[in-house]
Amino acid sequence: MSHGPRSGLAAVSSALLAMSRHLEVRDVLKTIVASARELLDAQYAALGVPDDHGGFAQFVVDGVSEEQWKAIGPLPRQHGVLAAMLREARPERLADVREDPRFEGWPAAHPDLVDFLGLPIRDGDEVLGALFLANKNCPRPQGGCGFTEQDEELLGILAQHAAIALTNARLYERSRELTIAEERSRLAHELHDAVSQKLFSLRLTAQAAARLVDRDPSRAKGELRQVAALAAEAADELRAAVVELRPAALDEDGLVATLRTQIQVLDRAHSARVTFTGRGVRALPATQEEALLRVAQEALHNALRHSGARHVDVTLERSGAGAVLRVTDDGSGFDPQAVRRAGRHLGLVSMRDRASGVGGALTVESAPGKGTTIEMEVPGG
Repeated sequence: MSHGPRSGLAAVSSALLAMSRHLEVRDVLKTIVASARELLDAQYAALGVPDDHGGFAQFVVDGVSEEQWKAIGPLPRQHGVLAAMLREARPERLADVREDPRFEGWPAAHPDLVDFLGLPIRDGDEVLGALFLANKNCPRPQGGCGFTEQDEELLGILAQHAAIALTNARLYERSRELTIAEERSRLAHELHDAVSQKLFSLRLTAQAAARLVDRDPSRAKGELRQVAALAAEAADELRAAVVELRPAALDEDGLVATLRTQIQVLDRAHSARVTFTGRGVRALPATQEEALLRVAQEALHNALRHSGARHVDVTLERSGAGAVLRVTDDGSGFDPQAVRRAGRHLGLVSMRDRASGVGGALTVESAPGKGTTIEMEVPGG
């Protein structure tokens, strides 16, 4: 790669900055691979994270199209040169990987790799992954460039920083998992306390009504009305808790599927018609997906509990690299100018905080008797 000292340093610097910018493990892996390929001017780059069963838990490639990758087939096992890199934790620089005695071939759709440079990504004694490059781009038509000792040193620097970025991303994801677990535990306790109290009151009131049925029918009617009211409150609290506990599904199902499921539950649970449309939305950073879900939940809560709406429509659609969420109801509406009074009551302040906290924006359109539209836009990642 023909960088002068200044441009070479700038390229390394931008690669390291790109790696440290992401918090999700998958994003960090993709950035490491793309940075390595660009920095060392290779046709192909890949990074495999080992699992505990002799294969790779994750394998990220750069320089191969999605169609090619699908045609290649399942993730590679830890064999041949890749296995040696993980087992022996040392660099491998080969003029022709196909002539190495450890080479075991590859699937028919696999690109032809010749010159090869690979090394482990390590955190102390733990091998976090195997990073490798193949087919150095050569300005000379006759080829024969191959990777140099200088390339190996440069990739070594990149791998050290990759280990830091990957460890930080893993810690971040673990911290998110713990936060979600703690939140679920807290909500479960709150749910147990609140619903237990409601059910206890419900039982006492029902017993009082039973005793009064013969002796004082009019008072019994009053107690039965109270039973109905308590049952409705308990049902509301259960519904709210179900919605609160669902964000864990984001990791497995994604935002669109999670929203669709929640809205189906709300549609069945309320007399209002609740509908959802998702259009072309790609996966977004986890923090943005969670913020969008929380804002949708808050807006739906307002529409169903306070506005008297007969129809609430939720749409989520792609906008550039990001997405726009829109929650529209045909309820009573309110005066957005009275935001200080209505804003807190309707959770608008917390919704705006959630939106701005992930680099997004929230807009509210409403008027008395004209319904409400809450829109949140996020830029994507």
